[in-house]
Amino acid sequence: MFYRRVWVTLVTLAIASAANAQETTPSLEEMWLIIQQQQAEIASLKAEVEEARQQNATTSERVEMTETQIEATGEFVESLAETQSEPSRTSIGGYGELHYNNYNSSSGLEDEIDFHRFVLYFGHEFNERVRLFSELEVEHSLAGDGAPGEVELEQAYIDFVLTDNTSAMGGLFLLPLGILNETHEPNTFYGVERNDVENIIIPSTWWEAGAALHGRFENGLSWNAAIHSGLAMPTDGGSAYRVRSGRQKVAEALASDPAYTFRLKYTGIPGLELAASYQYQSDPSQVANDGLDSGQLLTAHAIWNSGPFSLRGLYSAWDFSGDGVEAADADRQTGWYLEPSWMLSDKWGIYARYEDLDGARERDRFSQSEFGFNYWPVPEVVLKFDYRDREHDLPAQATRDFKAIDLGIGYAFY
Repeated sequence: MFYRRVWVTLVTLAIASAANAQETTPSLEEMWLIIQQQQAEIASLKAEVEEARQQNATTSERVEMTETQIEATGEFVESLAETQSEPSRTSIGGYGELHYNNYNSSSGLEDEIDFHRFVLYFGHEFNERVRLFSELEVEHSLAGDGAPGEVELEQAYIDFVLTDNTSAMGGLFLLPLGILNETHEPNTFYGVERNDVENIIIPSTWWEAGAALHGRFENGLSWNAAIHSGLAMPTDGGSAYRVRSGRQKVAEALASDPAYTFRLKYTGIPGLELAASYQYQSDPSQVANDGLDSGQLLTAHAIWNSGPFSLRGLYSAWDFSGDGVEAADADRQTGWYLEPSWMLSDKWGIYARYEDLDGARERDRFSQSEFGFNYWPVPEVVLKFDYRDREHDLPAQATRDFKAIDLGIGYAFY
């Protein structure tokens, strides 16, 4: 009868463990209660085994078999508990932002409300040294024939940890340029719209496909180096030599002439970030002998945080070579901005920004003053207000001058 009870108990334990594995995965607290109950049963069985041994030495072989089964069941339960306690290796995040723009302009700019971006992140850790990161975006709420939006794969790369201070990546990734190109969630910057320098001169958000290396030193200095797909800038029409119009977004992108990007960043002093990036485009149009031969981009920025005060400044300049781009007066495209801000509390912040641009198109040559505030009810959600005043450099573009009030709401989760 004793051994029959042992086997019945073991079978019950196995069935319970299998049922738990097949059904909805229990919580850690439920698993701990199951383990405690089964360990109590195992302890009781071991005590009875010992008693049986003393009463009948001739059953030693059967007792030994029973003990083996008990230990195996205990090990199975413990391994099941360890499996349940491991954290998930797959992560989901994202961000989104809604904009309302109210214009006062002689050019007939219409007021607009737009869910500008809806983005989802998907990441997965294959192990401690190999990880996937991806980002899928819907712009302007609706995509398709005749719709204003797009569905875009903004990132999709594998990150390989080579050493404690060095990593490599391959796939589709954001380029290490400027302030916003890599970090552009709406709760991380002031203003409903992203600044124009990091829109026209650095065409954020700008991603390419290729391979990259990243490293850091103990003194706060880090570096990036990447070889990747390049621009395919138009050389005629209304967007001739416009950098933003040259992004291929890695959609059957022409790849005869690659590009190279390098960055140095220093964060060794608390509150200070200094960075400079250089990019070389071997042929920014991907077409030989079309009047656009090569391009170089230099950008540098500084961020200083001291208590509630913060100051951001960025400068960026393109230098293109070729008879066509020089004849169009688009061989030199530059922009800079300065942005001081002040946190009034942990939820309210005010800012001002001045920016000056000299882009490829006449309409992209202007200066703009801006001020406003952000309100964060929680760190991941932000409400925004700003006022913009834009003035174009050329009299022929004066009708494009405008004043605007912008409202926005944004969020991010990780």
